[in-house]
Amino acid sequence: MPQPDIAFWLVAAFSVVFAGISKGGFGSGAAFAAASILSIVIPPGQALGLMLPLLMLVDLVTLRPYWRGWSWPDARLLILGAVPGVALGAALYRVANDDLLRLLIGGISLAFVAWQLARQQGWLALSRRDVPMWGGALAGVTAGFTSFISHAGGPPAAVWLLSRRLDKTRFQATTVLVFWAINIMKFVPYAFLGIFTQQTFLLDLALAPFALVGAWLGVLAHRRVPERVFFAITYVLLSLTGVKLIYEGLV
Repeated sequence: MPQPDIAFWLVAAFSVVFAGISKGGFGSGAAFAAASILSIVIPPGQALGLMLPLLMLVDLVTLRPYWRGWSWPDARLLILGAVPGVALGAALYRVANDDLLRLLIGGISLAFVAWQLARQQGWLALSRRDVPMWGGALAGVTAGFTSFISHAGGPPAAVWLLSRRLDKTRFQATTVLVFWAINIMKFVPYAFLGIFTQQTFLLDLALAPFALVGAWLGVLAHRRVPERVFFAITYVLLSLTGVKLIYEGLV
């Protein structure tokens, strides 16, 4: 990683606060935008490694308010499905270069925006009927894979959980538990693949207060900021960064 400069610190501080707000206040799965934005100023693999401990810190802070409020059968299915998904992500990472990672992260960013907009416009109607259990396992595999590659496992998990007709609080609690577990799963292969370094560890220590501030702001924003405003900002950020990462991956 190049020596951090002012541009890095500004982008990193913003990204980490944004991730904390997303996880702490909106449960949107949009926290992965932080890794996408960071990938503009540092290599994508290093952005993933820098963000994972900070996301785990926010997970720890936000887990307590939802303790035992989750649907354990659904959480267990997604977590077990995520195990091979994380393994597949690790296998791909071993052979991927920075440009391929930029293309993947950029593509997932744009796909997330398209998926969310399609849902809001009614172009994509998620089934509320009973879905076979293998559908939950497949969602877990996909969530594990996309989470490993770009910290973006939210949409696959949401597809399954929305089909289970959970109330808002149980949905949020299950999401928090699932990604707390998946992030722990990812930590070991990240370490073996050399994604963590002494430099990322020191940077995480410096950025940890921003993650905590973001989580606290998220709780306040949950009560005061309309979801529509938050998502609009998220979609703009992801669209811009997604296009830039794909361009950089191709040229």
